[in-house]
Amino acid sequence: MNERIKEIADECGLYIAYNNQAVTDLEITFFAEMIAKKCANICMELAAKCAGLPYEGALAIDCANLIKQDFGVEE
Repeated sequence: MNERIKEIADECGLYIAYNNQAVTDLEITFFAEMIAKKCANICMELAAKCAGLPYEGALAIDCANLIKQDFGVEE
């Protein structure tokens, strides 16, 4: 599991059970990556709306990249 995701899970006191068994690291990682990608997509949509404006959405693109970087998500 990605170290950053582990840290976040620990901070939240996360424990997930499924059929009386702990969810696998792969399942938790997949879930967390989906959240991070959704956040990044929101920033990318904002960048598209800012096209033609000063900086052409560069800040939103930076936002998307920082979210992915923080969560350790690659495309």
